[in-house]
Amino acid sequence: MKLDAIDLRILAAVQRNGRITKLALAEVVGLSPTPCWNRLDRLEKAGIVSGYHARVSLKGLGLSAATVMMEVTLGAHRQADFERFERAVRTTPEIVSCWSVGGGVDYVLKVVTRDIDAYQRLVDGLLERQIGIDRYFTYIVTRTVKDEPGPDLAAMADEAGGQALAAR
Repeated sequence: MKLDAIDLRILAAVQRNGRITKLALAEVVGLSPTPCWNRLDRLEKAGIVSGYHARVSLKGLGLSAATVMMEVTLGAHRQADFERFERAVRTTPEIVSCWSVGGGVDYVLKVVTRDIDAYQRLVDGLLERQIGIDRYFTYIVTRTVKDEPGPDLAAMADEAGGQALAAR
């Protein structure tokens, strides 16, 4: 599926505001509403737009929370070891993001718990489950400096000369 500049403007607009109206989206991208909405529908069906989400402020709800970044190294590196760990991650609601990474560690996780004590209980439980964790490192988030919903799509397309997106 080839993407053009209008598709990129549509993607950027819904990435910034998933609740944008059909009319407002059409105005932002410079199309009439029906062709604009048809393009968005095509992007959704192709899996390029994979969902719409609301950012809920825990602080706004009067809840305190600890956000922790966690690096994990597994003790063994067979496919079954990775699968066992990843199954456990998928079933642990406090782990809100997990990335398999190259380099000195195997995974980086984002964990959100009520407080640091709850985080430590979570880690203790993961270690007790024997899901393959050899070492872990904890980094407590003290302040959010930037948390964007995604990258600047237009800038990425410009850097790639549009080729990466056109090749899809």
